Amino acid sequence: MTERATFLSRPLVALIVIVVAVVLDQVVKIAVENYLPMEEAVPLLPVLALYRTYNLGVAFSLLSGMEREFIIGMRIVIVAFVVWLWRRTPRDRAFAHAGFALIIAGAIGNLIDGFLYGHVIDYILFHTATWSFAVFNLADSFITVGAGLVVLDELFGPKTADQ
Repeated sequence: MTERATFLSRPLVALIVIVVAVVLDQVVKIAVENYLPMEEAVPLLPVLALYRTYNLGVAFSLLSGMEREFIIGMRIVIVAFVVWLWRRTPRDRAFAHAGFALIIAGAIGNLIDGFLYGHVIDYILFHTATWSFAVFNLADSFITVGAGLVVLDELFGPKTADQ
């Protein structure tokens, strides 16, 4: 039985999605750098604000004490690993392929920040009067949504006879 290719299992389509997502991420970060004040909340909704800050580590500022070169190298390894997973995933796993494309795009977006600035530009803040979530960016959102799609595909995607 042959597997049917999904839209994002095609390399050119996945590449276009990745490029568009990375460009969008970088355009937003440039706007944030040029127009959003540093570490001042700009309320959008009662639970959502724009808040420009810099992340020297990875997600949630983990590893912020590590050398810049280590962080960049780790991001490159992650992108290579996700590309490898994407290539090994059967072509009929639509959610997984979409998820891998988003993870790659988000990782590249944050990798560009690391190369250009030595830190990642974060600007989205969910909060209440007594609690706030970590500040993050569009690239982080791509990674999170992408990981969710991969998990959904694993849970609910097509199964082969040997699974």
